[in-house]
Amino acid sequence: MDKIKLLIVDDSALVRKLLTEIFSETSDIEVIGTAPDAYIAREKIKKLNPDVLTLDVEMPRMDGVTFLKNLMRLRPMPVVMVSTLTQQGADTTLKALEYGAVNFVAKPKADLSNSLAAYADEIVEKVRDASKASVKAIELVASQPKPVRPRVTLQRPIKHSDQRPMGLSDRLIVLGASTGGTEAIKAVVSGLPASTPAMVISQHLPAAFSESFAKHVDEASEMTALIPQEGEVIKSGHIYIAPGDRHMEIVRSGNQFICHLLDGPVVNRHKPSVEVMFKSVIQNVGKRAIGVMLTGMGADGSQSLKDMQDNGSPVIIQDEASSVVWGMPGEAHKLGCRDHVVPLDKVAAKILSLV
Repeated sequence: MDKIKLLIVDDSALVRKLLTEIFSETSDIEVIGTAPDAYIAREKIKKLNPDVLTLDVEMPRMDGVTFLKNLMRLRPMPVVMVSTLTQQGADTTLKALEYGAVNFVAKPKADLSNSLAAYADEIVEKVRDASKASVKAIELVASQPKPVRPRVTLQRPIKHSDQRPMGLSDRLIVLGASTGGTEAIKAVVSGLPASTPAMVISQHLPAAFSESFAKHVDEASEMTALIPQEGEVIKSGHIYIAPGDRHMEIVRSGNQFICHLLDGPVVNRHKPSVEVMFKSVIQNVGKRAIGVMLTGMGADGSQSLKDMQDNGSPVIIQDEASSVVWGMPGEAHKLGCRDHVVPLDKVAAKILSLV
C-alpha cells in the first residue's frame, strides 16, 4: 500500500521539526518535504505532488488562508490547517474551512514541544482522514452562494424566530456531523425558514471554536443559532449547538424540553458526542425527532441513528458524493439507514418535507 505523501507548511522551524518527528513514527505517512512559507510551498507542491498538506494559519509573506484560497482554486487538494486556540484563530480557521480545508489541528501557544506531542494521535488521524476526503465535495460546498438578506441599516437585522417553547407534541430536528460538517451545517440551515421546529446539533469542535461557529451558523440562517446554557429551554425556530467541551442531552422538564450539558468522559473519542445526544433524544423525545447525519469521519452516532429509526423516527443521511468524508453517514447506511439518502443541497428540503 502506498504511503500518504505529506508536505508540512509552517513558518516555525520547531513546529516543522516536531511534526516531522510525529509522522516519522507512522508506517503509512511519509513527510516528503517542509516549507517555511506559502511561496516555497507552492514550488514544492509542483515538484513533489503531495497527497495532503498541513498548513499553518499565521505565516509571513502570505497568510495560510490566502494561500489556501488560491490553492483550492488552482490545485485542489486535502489540507489540514494548523491553528492557535484563540478567538482570532477560531475565526480564521472557520474561514479556512469555508474555503475548502478538510480539517484543522488546534495548537496551544505555549510549550509547543509537549503540547504537540500530546496531540500526536489526533494530528496523525486527521491527516489520514484528509487523505480519504473528497476535495471535490469540499469545493462544491464552499462555493455555494450565500443567501442575500436585505439590510436597511448597518446593524444586524432582527430575526423573527419563533419564541414558543417546544411542546411535547412538536418535532425536534437532531443533527450530527464531524469532518466537513461546519460548512455542511451552514448549507443546510441556510435553507430553513424561521418557522422551522427547533434543531439541536452536535458537531465535533474544540471549545475555543464554539462561539465563532455558532455565530457563523446564525448568520447563515433565518433561525436563531446559539450555544445553550445548562437547563436552557428549547424553543421553535432556534438552533442549539453543543459547546465544544460538553456533551449535550435533550431532557424533558415538565411540559418542556431543555438542554442538559454534561462534563463527562469522551464518548467515541469525542466531546461533544453525537451518540450521547441521539440516545437522549430517543429516550426523551421519541419518534417526534427527525435524525440527520451529515459528513464526518468515524462512526460516532451511527448506531444511535439506526436506533432512532427503529424507534419510529424518520432519519436523513447525506449521500457519499456530496460528503467530505462518508464515515458517520456511511456507517449509518451500512446499519440500514437508507430511507432518505440525499445530497447536501437537498437536505433542508427533505427536513421540511418531514416536519
